[in-house]
Amino acid sequence: MRTAVFAAACVAGAAAFAPASVPLRGNTQVARASAFTPTLRAPTTAAKVARAQAAPAITMMAKKSVSTMGDADLKGKKVLIRCDLNVPLDGKTITDDTRIRASVETIKYLVSKGARVAVSSHLGRPKDGPEDKFSLAPCAGRLTELLGQEVKMAPDCVGDKVKGMVDGMKDGDVILLENVRFYKEEEKNVKEFAEKLAAPYDLYVNDAFGTAHRAHASTAGVTEFLKPSVSGFLLQKELDYLDGAVSNPKRPFAAIVGGSKVSSKIGVIDSLMSKCDKLVIGGGMVFTFLKARGLNTGSSLVEEDKIDLAKELEAKAKDKGVKLILPTDVVLADKFAADANTKVAKVEDIEDGWMGLDNGPESTKMIIEELSECKTIIWNGPMGVFEMEKFAAGTFDVAKALAECTSKGAITIIGGGDSVAAVEKAG
Repeated sequence: MRTAVFAAACVAGAAAFAPASVPLRGNTQVARASAFTPTLRAPTTAAKVARAQAAPAITMMAKKSVSTMGDADLKGKKVLIRCDLNVPLDGKTITDDTRIRASVETIKYLVSKGARVAVSSHLGRPKDGPEDKFSLAPCAGRLTELLGQEVKMAPDCVGDKVKGMVDGMKDGDVILLENVRFYKEEEKNVKEFAEKLAAPYDLYVNDAFGTAHRAHASTAGVTEFLKPSVSGFLLQKELDYLDGAVSNPKRPFAAIVGGSKVSSKIGVIDSLMSKCDKLVIGGGMVFTFLKARGLNTGSSLVEEDKIDLAKELEAKAKDKGVKLILPTDVVLADKFAADANTKVAKVEDIEDGWMGLDNGPESTKMIIEELSECKTIIWNGPMGVFEMEKFAAGTFDVAKALAECTSKGAITIIGGGDSVAAVEKAG
């Protein structure tokens, strides 16, 4: 089956729906036009032609891959590899190791060629320096199991102690550096920090697809100081797969985009509008769109300063002949908690004091019908707070529907660590 499940960066299921006043712990980080609004027409042939002509051509620049490097290039070389080990944790227990397993192929290749490998990653969103709950130590243990060799945990990601560990490595050894986000300079891509991070190594491999789009010190900054800088197998595979699926998709092509804020996904939505036939909006941003339509959203998450933007996006979709799909009913809760009182209501009937935490059954049924005819589907972001049983049905039902689409020959691409976790939890 042609299915890709990968760890693209995304907003977490719970975070996508939680009201701004509700703090979320740990590193946890979608529906047809409703009856009260003008129905969005299906794209006409002229609209499809216009959209195809307007769609920008995607050109994937040739990037050097680690696959082009052999023993002579790697034996004895100290290699800094950026992976995405930003896994969900319950205390110190990894609840989904998908991202760690995805990193193993490139690390094993480097080891087989005699490289001395230092793995770099972030985990969660530490605020002010090192926080034990965001330590990568649990990942070192899992890497040890998956690689079948000891992966020592470094006390830091920069500094003399790290340099000492790197200098003491033998061919084929692997160490794991501590969370790069323990330094604020990481996300700010401070040149001096990137230089310190790169200092002990001979070359750089980026295999962190989920963070490759961010200009951080460990993804972009180090490339100024390490040559060559190449992609790993995971990054290369996903770029190749996405390029083929998105540049020349089998149609109908549907995109499901979730997340808490319209502002954080504006680039994604804008880009997909020039390519897809159907655009399903999910997550907390649903309620910004609903409010833009003049509806009461109760205590649901709403980005008040992006209401006009939501109106513009809906108008743009109509102009381009893209079918914008929003829920017609939602599962409401009287608080953001697993034991909340719940009820299902039409989107026109959301009362004050209630918040939407999942799509309603009619919306889910309608979404599945819309997706059933599609030949390419990209999904980023859970439908609801699937971590809580009362709000998991929308996500799990859509996951099963995508599996059914895949079995019938559709290409389905699911991105985001929490989306991956939801899909695996759904079986």
